[in-house]
Amino acid sequence: MTQPRVPAPPSGPVPWDAPFALARLHDMLRVRRMEEKCAELYGQQKIRGFLHLYIGEEAVAAGAMPALGPEDNIVATYREHGHALLRGVHMNAIMAEMYGKQEGCSRGRGGSMHLFDRGTRFFGGQAIVGAGLPLAAGLALADKMTGRSAVTTCFFGEGAVAEGAFHEAMNLAALWQLPVLFCCENNLYAMGTALARSESQTDLCVKASSYGMPVLSVDGMDVLAVHQAVADALPRVRGEGPRFIEFRTYRFRAHSMFDAELYRDKTEVEAWKTRGPIHTYTARLKAQGLLTEDEFGALAAQAQAEVDTAVAFAEAGTWEPVEDLLRDVLTPAGAAP
Repeated sequence: MTQPRVPAPPSGPVPWDAPFALARLHDMLRVRRMEEKCAELYGQQKIRGFLHLYIGEEAVAAGAMPALGPEDNIVATYREHGHALLRGVHMNAIMAEMYGKQEGCSRGRGGSMHLFDRGTRFFGGQAIVGAGLPLAAGLALADKMTGRSAVTTCFFGEGAVAEGAFHEAMNLAALWQLPVLFCCENNLYAMGTALARSESQTDLCVKASSYGMPVLSVDGMDVLAVHQAVADALPRVRGEGPRFIEFRTYRFRAHSMFDAELYRDKTEVEAWKTRGPIHTYTARLKAQGLLTEDEFGALAAQAQAEVDTAVAFAEAGTWEPVEDLLRDVLTPAGAAP
């Protein structure tokens, strides 16, 4: 099968002031360092179960999250560690959850695929492909019915576009003009299946536009393009109804830690690494005089220190007592209204 064409790396001036520009770089470094450590810990069997890494796709979360308000909802997939971290879920709580410790954000019961934090309105990673889409429509319907001025931002991969839940959620959101921003992170492979092998129509915006909502496709490896697209869309979603954005991106690591990657060549992966969101953005900042090598080193060191602290927190965490395992499975008698 013909390899997907690799576009030119992101380039051009950075229109932000230095603090905001450097914060986006720091965000991507935090996600990258955390996930690199998670891969290492998985090999040591400190983290078990499934683990889906976001390495290569960091620009989407780093660009989108700062545009959202504290009142907005986020629904994500099982590749959600970066989204949760940049939404404001503490890295300590994320790492403890990875370990399965009760100090984790889901009390150790969810693990990698089920991060959840009510305080930041991060309504979970979803282990089932497309499962977050109906949830997003429901959250947006609730907000509309109660008069909350909030947007539900729903992240999902291009594999979910083949699911019935995608079409049901898109249809209802358009029909009822729900405030949902549908964010499709198209990394070209649904697990090990290339988009062209599973979809007769590979232009995802064509599919989304069939529901009568505005659509946009942007470079998901360019943090500037991502942030601008989300920032522009949010006020329109609040006032006019749903929108769909495709973020064209690429994951550098396997689908999960169990993936042998027999479906793509190493040369293809290396070619896409030339578009890596961290090093291309770093080069743009340096070219513009917004970043020095010493400043980059300091940001990287801060990210690594945060990771080290989170690992120590998780290591010191505790297992949920066996006698508590049935807690929250059933509603206590008399608790329901």
